Amino acid sequence: MPPQQPRSAHSGGVGDDVAGGVQSTLAVVLAAGGGSRFTGASHKLLAEIGGATVVERSVDAVVRAGIGPVLVIAGAVALPESLAEQAGVRVLHHPRWFEGQASSLRAAIAEATRLGVEAVVVGLGDQPGIEPSAWQRVAASSSPIAIATYAGLRRNPVRLGRSVWGLLPATGDEGARAVSRIRPELVEQVPCQGSPADIDTAKDLEQWLNRSSTNSP
Repeated sequence: MPPQQPRSAHSGGVGDDVAGGVQSTLAVVLAAGGGSRFTGASHKLLAEIGGATVVERSVDAVVRAGIGPVLVIAGAVALPESLAEQAGVRVLHHPRWFEGQASSLRAAIAEATRLGVEAVVVGLGDQPGIEPSAWQRVAASSSPIAIATYAGLRRNPVRLGRSVWGLLPATGDEGARAVSRIRPELVEQVPCQGSPADIDTAKDLEQWLNRSSTNSP
């Protein structure tokens, strides 16, 4: 039986922007997982780095990128209300988050279909080092699938054009990666700057905090 589902706030800015024909891209931040590998005092997305939570930092980069309205998929834990208070950001609770990342991505695709956008650009809520420029560069691609690379390694964000949405898996913990393996001819790699490191464990968080302290003036 899945855990009790928390409430999540939402704003109407996403639908307003798309309905007005302003945007054809929906930015998606997947932030629904249980974070079972993290042993800190709170959920990993709620851990603080420099006065802001991990998920707030991740979403802030997307907002600053300005590629379109932002949809945050929540699930295991109620996310900070500050997210949905931003213009153009909606937090959508996915009640079947426990089925894996593919299920959360499908929830985002269903919303993108409803809104009538032509592409989604997808990232994760536990990657606070992804820079706005990475979202912008990936969103600018016209390929069916565009994947950010860092020093040649494929990471997030990933752009998925409408033509490939039907190819995405419905279950499991893989989304775009599964499609890019079977249809490599559809993929464009987009070199990006920033850090794609995940905050998955308490050690990951400690390394981030140490790095932030070292880089402080």
